[in-house]
Amino acid sequence: MMKIKAVIFDWAGTTVDFGCMAPVQAFVEVFRQYGIEPTMEEVREPMGMLKIDHIRTMLKMDRIRGLWREKYGKDPGEEEAQALYAIFEEKLLGILPDYCDPKPGVVETVNLLKRNGIRIGSTTGYNDRMMNIVVPAAREKGYEPEVWFSPDSTNQKGRPYPYMIFRNMEALGIKKVRRVMKVGDTVSDIKEGKNAGVWSAGIVVGSSEMGLTRKEYESLSAEEKAWRCRAVADKFEEAGADKIFYTIEDLGEFLLG
Repeated sequence: MMKIKAVIFDWAGTTVDFGCMAPVQAFVEVFRQYGIEPTMEEVREPMGMLKIDHIRTMLKMDRIRGLWREKYGKDPGEEEAQALYAIFEEKLLGILPDYCDPKPGVVETVNLLKRNGIRIGSTTGYNDRMMNIVVPAAREKGYEPEVWFSPDSTNQKGRPYPYMIFRNMEALGIKKVRRVMKVGDTVSDIKEGKNAGVWSAGIVVGSSEMGLTRKEYESLSAEEKAWRCRAVADKFEEAGADKIFYTIEDLGEFLLG
């Protein structure tokens, strides 16, 4: 692999908020408010997308669309998506301050990468309003990428579009896509990286794809951990990931070893 000059991280589930729990909680509560009980699989499948696109995707799922039709007599459309999103955003903004802790090893590994001359950028499925809560809270706990870009900076074209990555490259002064690695915890992250032409990598432990809190993960047996990690790694591989790391420490060892 060519020398990597910049790593562009995702936020929730990758560098902060082990298990990506904040948006999941908000999505579940919003759909329940409309009398629809989504499954965890339905909530998790679109993770990483711009949040309004996430809601649109859920409303198009066969089971949810069917339940909506039974309850309201028609298929949900853009009006319903916007109404759900307005509630979702307020719910998420209310709980976000409690979900900004860096994941284990993040602060140490990112600082090590910086000391070795690797630039650190970031993209997110959150909007600027949400990031104005997450960024300073994470900074207080020791994690601070050099730049971040949300879909608000790319005309609402979030993942899997590649444009947030290109904004990072512009800001960091990186010319060649193959000198950049995008690192995330969802299939949408992997596709974002592939569409940009950069090295696209997944982080397994604490990911949205795994969907466990830190306490839940640490309570598993070694065999259960291995099985769950393998299942997530398989999803990333199917999505086209160039590299798969179980933890951010593994990423650091790969880049600097």
